[in-house]
Amino acid sequence: MERNKSHFYDNLDETYYKVWELLNSGLKNRNASFHIPTFISGSNNEFDGRIVVLRGINEKEKKIWFHSDIRSNKVKIIKSNPKSVLLFYDKVEKIQMRVSGISKINYQNEKTKISWDKIAHMSRQCYLGSQAPGTKVSEPTSGLTTDFDNLKYTIEESEAGYKNFCVVDFFINSIEWLYLASKGHRRAYFAFEKKQIKKEWLIP
Repeated sequence: MERNKSHFYDNLDETYYKVWELLNSGLKNRNASFHIPTFISGSNNEFDGRIVVLRGINEKEKKIWFHSDIRSNKVKIIKSNPKSVLLFYDKVEKIQMRVSGISKINYQNEKTKISWDKIAHMSRQCYLGSQAPGTKVSEPTSGLTTDFDNLKYTIEESEAGYKNFCVVDFFINSIEWLYLASKGHRRAYFAFEKKQIKKEWLIP
């Protein structure tokens, strides 16, 4: 049973600080729950969600980013409707965050080049398939040739994957926070408008 209140329990400023603490932890620690949020996007009456890997955050610019294949369905959806949501949940902290914002595709520009150069040799494998993610096939396959599938390629050969690589910038408009506690849940809302931060409590 929870006996002591968390320092952010009844404090909006401390809750806001905790938001960025968790995002920073998710960025730096691959085992943290916030390292792999769910990205949700949609167009017309079709919506889609998938796990992405947190690759960067910028508190000052209120921005989060992750990597993707330019041929993926989520990129197509973003191009038709950039409004999207990132959903985070930490079962140990008992904290859920729904982050709403606007997504922007970076492709073959300075940002993608910097990000691509930091990607490990084995991780570049994700972008070396000859067909787009989600393509229908008659048999189970990784989509890679035998050499690529077994990491039998040089760093120079992996450069071929750059043409399929992109970085998705997610510009935060608002954050809805939910903290589950036996002594009483807490729900808060943060909105970013013209460099101002609106903070308010909500009924859980």
